[in-house]
Amino acid sequence: MQTSELEQHKHAILPETTHDEQARQQFVRSFKEHLVAHVHPGNRHAYENRVKPAFIREHGREPENRYEIRDVMVTDPHYRVFSSLLRTSQEMMWSASQLPVQRNLTELIEKAKETGNTGGSLRLDPDLEVPRYHTAVDIHCQPGGYHTEITADDVAPGAIYDRAVFVYAMGQMGPDNADMGDSSAAWIKENYPGLNPARILDMGCAVGHSTVPYAQAWPGAEVHGIDVAAPMLRYAHARAEALGAKIHYSQQNAEKMDFEDASFDLIVSHILLHETSEKALRRVIDECHRLLKPGGLMVHAETPPYKNLEHFDAFMLDWDTRNNNEPFWGRSHDIDYVELSSRSGFDPEKVFEVMAPSAYQIAQARRSKVFQGGDFGGGGLWFLYGAEK
Repeated sequence: MQTSELEQHKHAILPETTHDEQARQQFVRSFKEHLVAHVHPGNRHAYENRVKPAFIREHGREPENRYEIRDVMVTDPHYRVFSSLLRTSQEMMWSASQLPVQRNLTELIEKAKETGNTGGSLRLDPDLEVPRYHTAVDIHCQPGGYHTEITADDVAPGAIYDRAVFVYAMGQMGPDNADMGDSSAAWIKENYPGLNPARILDMGCAVGHSTVPYAQAWPGAEVHGIDVAAPMLRYAHARAEALGAKIHYSQQNAEKMDFEDASFDLIVSHILLHETSEKALRRVIDECHRLLKPGGLMVHAETPPYKNLEHFDAFMLDWDTRNNNEPFWGRSHDIDYVELSSRSGFDPEKVFEVMAPSAYQIAQARRSKVFQGGDFGGGGLWFLYGAEK
């Protein structure tokens, strides 16, 4: 693998790292890779050879769902070690990502204030109430969450997040952390070739990793990104300007936005669904229905639902619910999205749930000559849920 695939692309607002800071971040990434490749597989062995047989002896049957598996796996020594190390790697990741931001924060704030020439914009609302599902826990274990500001014009949460996501994903979302947006946009172009959106909305955009791909895929479109966290949006705006992407960012809650009815041709989100309560999620889909133009398209990218998985795989994927400050993670993977959309006014016949291949991994496979026809030799998949209006 070339060096460029091992490193995050640099841009003007990305925090500069010293040799030691970079080495620390690379260690955390390698630690996570080791856990995935060499420790994680032992959980299946422990379950099949110790935990499940013991459960069958006691109950006369196999576990019937992920909850029963969880109740017995949490006592297994291998799983306990794995879970502890994985949580530790998450805390190490945030710590390693914080250090260069703390050292460069004054400079980063000043850089974020510089206006580019893309024509993009930033609109903040100091009176916006950040919802409790953001403030109750530090999401993903990021200290202070996404919204906390420790100084005027703060961009620290965004700067920390930008680097931490690359470490967390072990580079598998590409050098710009853009794979979700790239993959969704590629799927939309392939399956809706007649769609030429004039206005696009990305909800829960964070620092714009997945927003920028839409500005690149449809350069003539007016692209908007909204989020509740001001520090993330300040950083997102500066990052978009540095990348030459014209995007209009505004601080809003996706449950109730100030855009006019029927004002967008395409509405998207990327791993937003699992960050909200089910009640809030229903209001979000209501807003999508209100804001979409007739003939418009709504697409939400998420990790795969549990309904088609083995109970053990669902249990392992549900780790984040109890161990990574993701209280809505598990429930979001069980929701009936066809029913959810129907209640908001979408035609159930026009609701879809598909698995879309990773655009970054397809590109990697092509470069390595693995790609043959429609097969790219395996790779990641994103769950896309959406509807036409």
